Amino acid sequence: MSEPRSAPTVGQVVLGKRLQDLRERVGLSREQAAKVLRVAPATIRRMETAEVALKIPYVQLLLKAYGIADEEADSFVELAEEANKPGWWQRFHDVLPDWFSMYVSLEGAASLLRMYEPHFIPGLLQTEDYARSVMRTGAIGQTRPEDIERHVALRMERQALLTRPDAPRLWVVMDETVLRRPVGSADAMREQTDRLLQATEMPNVTLQIAEFATGHHPGTYGPFVLFRFAVPELPDMVFSEYLTGAVYFDARPEVASYLEVMDRMAAQAATAQRTKEILRDFRKEL
Repeated sequence: MSEPRSAPTVGQVVLGKRLQDLRERVGLSREQAAKVLRVAPATIRRMETAEVALKIPYVQLLLKAYGIADEEADSFVELAEEANKPGWWQRFHDVLPDWFSMYVSLEGAASLLRMYEPHFIPGLLQTEDYARSVMRTGAIGQTRPEDIERHVALRMERQALLTRPDAPRLWVVMDETVLRRPVGSADAMREQTDRLLQATEMPNVTLQIAEFATGHHPGTYGPFVLFRFAVPELPDMVFSEYLTGAVYFDARPEVASYLEVMDRMAAQAATAQRTKEILRDFRKEL
């Protein structure tokens, strides 16, 4: 039986889609592919949708049935073995919900992240003290000090992707509320504002603040993140979080709606240069 995982790695998602493409290219149904492995058709579906790890003997049999040459099949198997390795974030499985494991995996593979945040500084730009305060007041069911520190450690480790050699572009629109609502002490807010100012100097980061004075905008329904990837097998995806979980959208019409909203908000919000001025002025008030 294929080994289930709490959340797939992006490599498993990509290879699952490739397996589906190879199967469809030779005109086999899932039922026919399942007969090759002597398993239920649901097993083929679960492999192709990355609901389970890619069991290597199954992969080898399928590639042979799909007429893949030995050299190409060997390369595919090597990729599958690499994709099956646990992501670094799985070290935090004790505090990381399954629905957010997928987020961290997508975040690390994205070439572009566009975010709208009406409530808090995005996690990728939070300081430790700010993150700790958010966790203390917002965590449900995991408020033990040791759990909070594990969450903070995970959040800080995620931030390393912004300075890696192939760092993604981060483009954030934040409501002015994010600044005006105190989180933690005055010192923590000063440190956090300094961190945002530092981020505005990073070549791969764009920050925009939606000021109160500009009025209502189309994103006021709630926070969301749009992921874009360099690999063609992964379509644009949208993440939207609620109190006890999250949903992921990849259907084109839905993603297109979020993208339109994001574009309209970016056009309406303060420019990146104006946002620097807002942050400097706000820092003087603290």
